Amino acid sequence: MLVNTWQWTAERRDPSPFGWVMENLVQSRFYPIFAFLFGLSFALFLAAARKRAARPRVVLLRRLAVLAVLGAAHTLVHPGGVLLPYAVLGVAVLLPASLLPRWTVLLLGCGTLAASLLDSEPYVLITALFLLGLAAAPSVADGTGGAGRTWVLAAVCAAAGALTAGLTWWWNHAPPGGGVYQAAAVSGAAAYATAFLLLARRTALFEALGRMALTNYVTGTLVIAAVLPPPATGGSGAGVVVGLTVVTLAAQAAFSRWWLAGHRYGPLEQVWRTLTWWGEPPAGQTGSRDPHSAVPDPRRPRPEDQPRDRA
Repeated sequence: MLVNTWQWTAERRDPSPFGWVMENLVQSRFYPIFAFLFGLSFALFLAAARKRAARPRVVLLRRLAVLAVLGAAHTLVHPGGVLLPYAVLGVAVLLPASLLPRWTVLLLGCGTLAASLLDSEPYVLITALFLLGLAAAPSVADGTGGAGRTWVLAAVCAAAGALTAGLTWWWNHAPPGGGVYQAAAVSGAAAYATAFLLLARRTALFEALGRMALTNYVTGTLVIAAVLPPPATGGSGAGVVVGLTVVTLAAQAAFSRWWLAGHRYGPLEQVWRTLTWWGEPPAGQTGSRDPHSAVPDPRRPRPEDQPRDRA
């Protein structure tokens, strides 16, 4: 939300201390996380679809087609949106890669990642992270990855932070090409992701926002387009960019918690799920309520899964 708000304004084309911070500490540091999680979620969804559908990849293809249509509509408001290109890359990269052995996908991901350091085109890097996320899914699903250990997270965070600082200094003082910036983007993403896990992995503060990520991403764009003037008409200062981001996220967090108290999925997530499965999934709340959680826990037994009284 912060990056999209800043990119919308002319502040990006007017160098300032705030612009320097955005360019070097925020810009390009978060889409690698999104790309990795996109590949990982693709594999997790495919595993779930295998248990429910005779042709799980047809369901996946339909899921990506729905995302492409939504992304095309989103592009009319925000031409730089990622939903449409991610859906296209999902069909072109992830769908065929899901037919390959895991070790092959891992090698392809590592090779593409190395190639992305020689090419400033961000979609080369996105493709690499798609593949690495796809390869990482089994470890995440069965808990064998070991990423939850605090000392591992702390070590990765410290190393990634130091590497990012060095690469960012190099890029600013003697830019040799796009590869250094891409490497800083990846290491910066690793630093932010591990720092977030260290600080927030024991709280449900962000759970509601995350479970409605698609709804919040699209509505965030609509807020930016409705509140800010067109980019060509003038700039907005740091206060406007940060203020709009904070207010929007606070409103989305409150709305997400309220909505999920009565529904299992967010509004756009519900539409996406319905069209993906070509049927009407349960629209109401199906998760058992945990009194210690602000939102229902989707991992708890659902009422429709319980034995029915046939008397």
